[in-house]
Amino acid sequence: MDDLLTLTALSIAAAGFFVGIVVGLTGMGGGALMTPALIFLGVGHTSAIVTADLTAAAVYKTGGAITHAREGSPNLRLAGWLILGSVPMAFVGPWLVKALTNDPTELEKTLKLCIGIALLFAASTYALRLYINLKRVRRGGSLPDDNPRIRPLPTLLVGMLGGLLVGVTSVGSGSVIMIALLMLYPGLSAVRLVGTDLVQAVPLVLSAALANIAIHGLEWSLVIPLVVGSVPGTLIGARLAPRVPQSYIRRGIVIVLTMSGVALLFKAGLHPFGEGHETAEALVVAGIGIAMLVLVPLVWGLIRRQHDLPMFGAPTVAEIESFGSPEQQPTARTGA
Repeated sequence: MDDLLTLTALSIAAAGFFVGIVVGLTGMGGGALMTPALIFLGVGHTSAIVTADLTAAAVYKTGGAITHAREGSPNLRLAGWLILGSVPMAFVGPWLVKALTNDPTELEKTLKLCIGIALLFAASTYALRLYINLKRVRRGGSLPDDNPRIRPLPTLLVGMLGGLLVGVTSVGSGSVIMIALLMLYPGLSAVRLVGTDLVQAVPLVLSAALANIAIHGLEWSLVIPLVVGSVPGTLIGARLAPRVPQSYIRRGIVIVLTMSGVALLFKAGLHPFGEGHETAEALVVAGIGIAMLVLVPLVWGLIRRQHDLPMFGAPTVAEIESFGSPEQQPTARTGA
């Protein structure tokens, strides 16, 4: 009991609470934000943090999946094919990492390297999703099709990639799989897309958590404060979501993911300036954040120009993001 009242436990609960709010607000960034946040807090070994994050995610994703299942939003056949690919790979992933090295120091470096790459991948999928939706806006959208013909092989491969990423890093169950579904099944509505992703994520995260627990064990001093903080944070974020401009938060998440990914690559031992140049590496990370803050809107504006849209204005990022949901589709078409 005393372990739950320490400063470390409070910092874990606080991190869980704030990340939970972001997840509730935007539906993105769970593992991608929580895992690096705990690593930078220095509250435990990376393997223990990944395991704790997966275990906590299994708790709050189950609640979201039950809610969507009751409302009938998931495509269960599509979710089934994803699960068929993701669950075995989520089990295999942690064992593959274990097979690479038994040395604790090397394991730490390997996991940080994998998580850093996964964070950069997750950030890039957000940009890709925006670009795909922008093209859909220009075309007037795809024909609605909430029960599309399932494409077994590519869907299975998507599940396998997502399962491997989540099993090793705890990152990717939302970002990577969501963008792949958007590309494979453009007629799915936004609510159907989210519901399907949440339903397949529960067995995926559970299997990844069990595999990591079997290898690394479970530190309750990490899991309990994480759940205590993240669950109310997620509920509060979900209630605030209709009142908060999500596009700004989402763009902020992408910047944070990119900076965190690069910082973890440095922590994993990739030192472009040689050993002992932590200050220079910190300046690089800060410079990347500033550059993204200034340059990304300009680049996005130039991409809009190429699609015969004004550099800034309607359709806004928020309208393009949510294109395909029933309540946003008319707005997006008008702006186009």
